[in-house]
Amino acid sequence: MKLTTKDRKKFRVRNKLKKNNPNKRMRLSVSRSSKNISAQIIDDSSNKTLISATSNMKSIKDLKKKKSELSEIVATKLAELAKEKNITKVYFDRNIYKYHGRIKIFAETLRKKGMEF
Repeated sequence: MKLTTKDRKKFRVRNKLKKNNPNKRMRLSVSRSSKNISAQIIDDSSNKTLISATSNMKSIKDLKKKKSELSEIVATKLAELAKEKNITKVYFDRNIYKYHGRIKIFAETLRKKGMEF
């Protein structure tokens, strides 16, 4: 099976994170499309998604906000759900996306809400 450029980039980012993860933190994976953004906190040891939030959720979708504002709202929602499960330390998996724009806004909002990565 031949890997695409996107797949190679995704694996490269993820492997760097896993090598530098001695405390076995949870992984916060972010994905975005042209209109939406979603994130999930994943436990890699058991391969299960613990928490997820997306801009397609009914409560968020009805707000009719800009894409950058949706990033802040989804980050706030994810931080609230993580506090309920006592998750404060994660490592940030940005996938194939550069750390700017909506991804940067998302990460900065999470840091303001108390997440550490």
